[in-house]
Amino acid sequence: MMKLRSSKLQMGFTLIEVMIVVAIIGILVSIAYPSYQQYIIRSNRADAQAYLLDLAQRQQQYLMDVRTYAGSEGALSATKPRSVDTNYSITFETANSPPTFTITASPQSGIQTGDGDISIDQAGNKIWNGGSW
Repeated sequence: MMKLRSSKLQMGFTLIEVMIVVAIIGILVSIAYPSYQQYIIRSNRADAQAYLLDLAQRQQQYLMDVRTYAGSEGALSATKPRSVDTNYSITFETANSPPTFTITASPQSGIQTGDGDISIDQAGNKIWNGGSW
């Protein structure tokens, strides 16, 4: 009878095994989280760039219709994507002689802070952090 009790299999995990698993998960998270953040930043930037391209195209159409560039998003009937709305503020700079525009997306506070302004002008010049995008 005594022999039967000692041969029973133990169930569950020891504290050491649980601590090892927690440590491994912590290491994996510390490696993966910065990469995930960079992915989110790049994704938001790509959304802003696509929106700026859309606005630039709408500006060209507006110029053909009205003979001047629009001074705001409202005049272009553009709908700002949610990811752009929460992460960027859009500004327009226009001039009439000769007709020119520059549309700039500036990061707001949050994850995009420090990513740099993104802009496009009437000639199609695309600028981000001093270089092109």
